[in-house]
Amino acid sequence: MTHTNDQHPRRASGAVVPVLAFAGIVVAVMQTLLVPVVKDLPQLLSTSPSNATWVLTSTLLSGAVATPIMGRLGDLYGKRRMLISSLAVMVIGALISAVTSQLITVIVGRTLQGFAMGAIPLGIGLMRDMLPRERLGSAMALMSSSIGVGGGLALPAAALVAQHTDWHALFYGAAGLGVLAILLILLTVPESPMRASGTFDLPGALGLSAGMVLLLLPVTKGSDWGWSSGRTLGLFGAAVVVLLLWGLMELRVKAPLVDLRTTARREVLLTNLASIMVGVSFFVISLVLPQLLQLPKSTGYGLGQSMVVAGLLVAPLGLTMMFTAPVYARLSAKYGLKTTLILGMLIIGVGYGAGLGLMSAAWQSAVISVIIGAGIGLAYSSLPALIVGAVPASETGAANGLNTLMRSVGTSVSSAVIGMVLANTANNVGGVAIPTMHGFRVSFLIATAAVAVGLVLAVFLPKPHRTSQLRASSQEEANLKHAEQVLRGFRGRVVGADGAPVARAKVTLIDRRGRQAGATVSAEDGSYALAVPAEGPYVLAARAAGHGPHASSATHTGDDRPVDLDLALPGETVPA
Repeated sequence: MTHTNDQHPRRASGAVVPVLAFAGIVVAVMQTLLVPVVKDLPQLLSTSPSNATWVLTSTLLSGAVATPIMGRLGDLYGKRRMLISSLAVMVIGALISAVTSQLITVIVGRTLQGFAMGAIPLGIGLMRDMLPRERLGSAMALMSSSIGVGGGLALPAAALVAQHTDWHALFYGAAGLGVLAILLILLTVPESPMRASGTFDLPGALGLSAGMVLLLLPVTKGSDWGWSSGRTLGLFGAAVVVLLLWGLMELRVKAPLVDLRTTARREVLLTNLASIMVGVSFFVISLVLPQLLQLPKSTGYGLGQSMVVAGLLVAPLGLTMMFTAPVYARLSAKYGLKTTLILGMLIIGVGYGAGLGLMSAAWQSAVISVIIGAGIGLAYSSLPALIVGAVPASETGAANGLNTLMRSVGTSVSSAVIGMVLANTANNVGGVAIPTMHGFRVSFLIATAAVAVGLVLAVFLPKPHRTSQLRASSQEEANLKHAEQVLRGFRGRVVGADGAPVARAKVTLIDRRGRQAGATVSAEDGSYALAVPAEGPYVLAARAAGHGPHASSATHTGDDRPVDLDLALPGETVPA
């Protein structure tokens, strides 16, 4: 059951969206921080290459586990509070890694840095709770794209720092950015009054954590251990068992960490599966182009660029994603979220298809980055909006946390598969494995196949109902005012004895003339939503098996504050 604080939230200032997007960029910077020095990590940490990969793997695993957990905690205790907590843990982790060259200590620091991944769904949840509808679409697009923007911009910046200073400076820089993001949030972002009822599902959090670690660990280390080794297959088998048991447990819990019934809805399920495919395609270009650009020309296909130049040529990937946000707003407002996602997938496919023949000059890498960046920007912008439009407001943080987790699964699978492809197609020169052009092209074909699967999933998404569509901002905002009033309506929960939610209750909207103006059935969590044709007085009537009927008079005045219907009480007048 959802409830809000009695106080209304402060009016969101114009700085809220850029500050939250900046926090997302900081998180992305943390993720790609060590990419320029990956090949040097064994020497820098005095360890073997297989051990050094844990510096990257640990961040991936902790981020995957923390994202849905922080999203649920945000729904329960405040999204702003959890956002600041995530960034604070990241700062602590960055400082730990900055003061040592010991492998174990660096891994501990990098594990703590992974907690920052929760910032993306928490930021999206704050936007939903605070922003008017006409600003929400473009704001979520920018927030969702920030992870690609930060990743693209961080590559050349991190390469420049690593090339001219001690590599520990990278961690000090990340800590500084994290502190700046926290200060800006404290100054400009108000807390959301929206809260979900219930308690934190600790057994569910432990079960999901164990299952994701057991799944992602062999995905990221399978190339080193061998895909058919007992360790790899055993962990995969254990992951299946643990996640199945976790799912059965979540279905029995009154306030689960992840509402699997909501997640199983067609629109949510297909969106999450499409997110995995977008994650796969996004990471392929980040793995292939930097290597192709830095390989020496003596190989016959390498482009012989420095670390910094390679980062600059790939940077248009993130920049294009950022500039795509306002374009997405207009496209989604005119054609809908599903069409925008499909268009984004098509553009990604065109980019990878063209990339198969554009690998012979450095400038061609920039062209590929621009095309694929535009497609990923549209796709990434559409995903959270589709999720937000399909779940109750009280589950925004957890639902988007799960969606972000699905993207992480996609990038993890991409990293493992592409790493295996490049290793198996490499030429051994003087004991050093040199990636081949064949391996690069096979990698692009794998990305194209992932996009094709994602495109099929997007095509089968149901067309969003007008009552749940999110309108993005556009220059025609004034012309959409009347449409916005129609889209708004009554929403809330149907509850029974002890405030327990009542599922499958019929809720009927009756206008002033006694005619039915709409009807719906409450969801498993008791939530309902009904659009209204015009402002004015209405009667909301609710009935469910085993409960007495209830009718409430409510006047719609152009907003959508919640109106809860309590079947344990007689009819009452509720101002809306």
